[in-house]
Amino acid sequence: MAAFAPFALRQDQARVDVLPRHRTRSVVEQPSAGPLLQVDGVTLEYATGDRVVRATHRVSLDVHRGDRLVLLGASGCGKSSLLKAIAGFVEPREGEIRLDGRAIHGPGPDRIVVFQEFDQLPPWKTVLANVMFPLLAAKRCSKVEARQRALDALAKVRLAEFADAYPHTLSGGMKQRVAIARALAMQPRVLLMDEPFAALDALTRRQMQEELLALWEDIGFTLLFVTHSIEEALVVGNRVVVLSPRPARVRAELNAHDFDLHGMGSPAFQAQAQRIHRLLFEGEAIAS
Repeated sequence: MAAFAPFALRQDQARVDVLPRHRTRSVVEQPSAGPLLQVDGVTLEYATGDRVVRATHRVSLDVHRGDRLVLLGASGCGKSSLLKAIAGFVEPREGEIRLDGRAIHGPGPDRIVVFQEFDQLPPWKTVLANVMFPLLAAKRCSKVEARQRALDALAKVRLAEFADAYPHTLSGGMKQRVAIARALAMQPRVLLMDEPFAALDALTRRQMQEELLALWEDIGFTLLFVTHSIEEALVVGNRVVVLSPRPARVRAELNAHDFDLHGMGSPAFQAQAQRIHRLLFEGEAIAS
């Protein structure tokens, strides 16, 4: 297991582990001295009935270009709310979210979300039309270029032969691959994924994890991924941010570079999984 060295966090957070710089084989964006995305002291609240619920409390984290950063926490802890705020769907009650140093105040094509639900694809559009639609709606390119980018994205997720099919003819895993193709065709600065494989059966989920990592190796996009599965967090992420129960606070940040689907049974993987379990459910503190 990799060694962990602590350093001082921002005032409102617990200690985290110092991480080596992420490694990428094919990163589209050029390296930069600063983070691509900054979440700075973000508190999120929403009204429910006659009361206000606090979803997150002064959460701070950085996402660098080419990162695969995973937000991990128990169901209902506020991690999906944080993802929606990064997407621009929710305005922070306190703090600020910045992309390339500029504050986020709404949705934009530089941040594309892949949701958990299979019905995120309009059923009256073909697979190809579904992938083309956001490109055309955002006026990112001409119809001819949108078609070519959509076909390229479908080829990357191995669905080119289903371009003329309709969503109701596809399996759950195939629908999610279309949703990923649609997001990648937009070439976002950050790809946001909100528990995208949670509703899939175990075998399909593993296949989708493998395909996502292969796409990342090929394209080198920046990924922010939400899950409540410890194993999935360690497999998908190169960094894992562990969140406390609601209101979410950053409890720890852990290195996951050394783990993949093929090493899930290793002692190091199991030890790290147990450590995260204690952080989530027993409130274990990171040692100095």
